[in-house]
Amino acid sequence: MDSALVIGGTRFIGRHLVADLLDHEYDVTIFNRGTRENPFADDDRVDHVEGDRTNDTALEAAATTVDPDAVFDCVAYHPKDVRAATRLFEDCEAYVFVSSGAAYGREEIPKREGETPLHPCTAEQATDDSAESYGNRKAEGDRAVVAAADNGVRAMAVRPPIVYGPHDYTERLDWWIDRVNRFDRVVVPGDGTNVWHRVYVEDVASALRIVAERGTAGEAYNVGDRRLVTLEEMVELIGETLATEVEVVHAGPRELAAGDIDLEDYPLYRSYPHVLSTAKLAALGWEATPLEEAMARSVDDHLESDRDGDRNGPDREAEERVLSILETL
Repeated sequence: MDSALVIGGTRFIGRHLVADLLDHEYDVTIFNRGTRENPFADDDRVDHVEGDRTNDTALEAAATTVDPDAVFDCVAYHPKDVRAATRLFEDCEAYVFVSSGAAYGREEIPKREGETPLHPCTAEQATDDSAESYGNRKAEGDRAVVAAADNGVRAMAVRPPIVYGPHDYTERLDWWIDRVNRFDRVVVPGDGTNVWHRVYVEDVASALRIVAERGTAGEAYNVGDRRLVTLEEMVELIGETLATEVEVVHAGPRELAAGDIDLEDYPLYRSYPHVLSTAKLAALGWEATPLEEAMARSVDDHLESDRDGDRNGPDREAEERVLSILETL
């Protein structure tokens, strides 16, 4: 494969995917509405076709104009988006849908492709835009991929959990980096041992390309850090990366109540472990970035940015009340 169309391509996963494809000598075209700054505007290796992917006519025009070998769908949030794209790009060598670990409908450790069941999706959920139906919609998108493959389309899906790294607009990891960077005492909810699988964004990008090149039609592939860390270990790793000492202070529901804080208020906290098996993807030759290297790049990008993650998590004043209570115990 020599040419790629990236639907999206300028914000986070898509931005890193374009960079990865360029590194592997693809001719790249991005297709989006042009409402966000294009980091590739001055790169003559990247063409831009403007259009709304929810408009089938615009997407069809892009399919005719670009005629790509591979299509990477980074902004398909509804099942109809996947069905439209797999129909319009049915003759491409590969179509890869960015799904999610949230598509899994049962809690088990680890969650495996083809074994762990997916969420159901009602007609109402399929057209909903709320966060509550996100996993249902991604699961139905995965089923649309299977249906397309049954009709001869080389369509596949990649399921990442929480994605972090440079240019992360969600700022979930930024919240923790900011805490460790500014304070010597950091509140960690619960006992610090909870695990929510995460994945470095450049590894998602390479996974998407590798699945397009080597994956099997109709299959989904989990992608995630190969070494999982607890929330407390993540905080300590951030401290090591910043070369600063950090005291982790555990706080349970009772202590957090002093600051009117719930456990779930903390970004990257999850009461039940969320772990994805990545063996299937690794069998294609995919490799993860060492965790220390991924964190170092993420921290460097945070320090160079104006992101502080403040829209995530409790404010420091509330945490100070919790710390005061803990000091009296």
